[in-house]
Amino acid sequence: MRLRQPSVLPGFGLTLGVTLTWLSLIVLLPLAALALKTATLTWGEFWAAVTDERVLASYRITFGAAFVGALINAVMGFVVAWTLVRVPFPGRRLVDALVDLPFALPTAVSGIALTAIYSKNGWIGHFLEPLGIKAAFTPLGVTIALTFIGLPFVVRTLQPALEDLEPELEEAAASLGASRLRTFFRVILPGVMPALLTGFALAFARAVGEYGSVVFISGNMPMKTEITSLLIITKLEQYDYAGATALAVSMLAMSFLILFSINLLQWVLVKRRGRA
Repeated sequence: MRLRQPSVLPGFGLTLGVTLTWLSLIVLLPLAALALKTATLTWGEFWAAVTDERVLASYRITFGAAFVGALINAVMGFVVAWTLVRVPFPGRRLVDALVDLPFALPTAVSGIALTAIYSKNGWIGHFLEPLGIKAAFTPLGVTIALTFIGLPFVVRTLQPALEDLEPELEEAAASLGASRLRTFFRVILPGVMPALLTGFALAFARAVGEYGSVVFISGNMPMKTEITSLLIITKLEQYDYAGATALAVSMLAMSFLILFSINLLQWVLVKRRGRA
């Protein structure tokens, strides 16, 4: 019998135990406490809390603005990542560092800065005002804030994928007579689509739970620009802990379903690419 050689790395049992323990402490226990607090409500009370007219309006603005912001970041984040990876230009390192700025800024500072810029007297807002476009204190302002905080997720997810994409594939497609548009959709996009979906999912998830950068630029007008996170904070301030956890559980369930669908699509694309 040949004895298995001991590994310098921890074994499967130890690493699995540490992983499950850590995830339980950091993720599962808080979620379990959330569910237990919500369980103090009857089904009727829970349903009334999560389907209130004001709550439904907050769902629309939260998920709608988060989806639009993530979609914008998927497009513009691809352009930024492509430029940083494929186009050498002076100051590229500075631009690359600026991408991480939304990570470094406190969300409240981001919200105040965006409000000052996009208000009707701001640097950008005073150009939009004569055109009849009002950014601050509207759903547009919420979308701008969520786009701002989500951009780094898409760029940083796409950069490694674009770096691994060999330029020779594009050159081969061009030598075979493919146009630039055809090369993009048949060669480049399929190669980075899983990473693009991951960046989109991360930006969307970050936007759904955003609070600090939104409350300043949104104006927090009920039924118009009020996000669900603000409603949860409001219920907590009113000591309605069960109502706050009910909204949190509903947000968690909807976010999980959306992210699960995105991950399922990503898995399908990766599987098809492996067969190709």
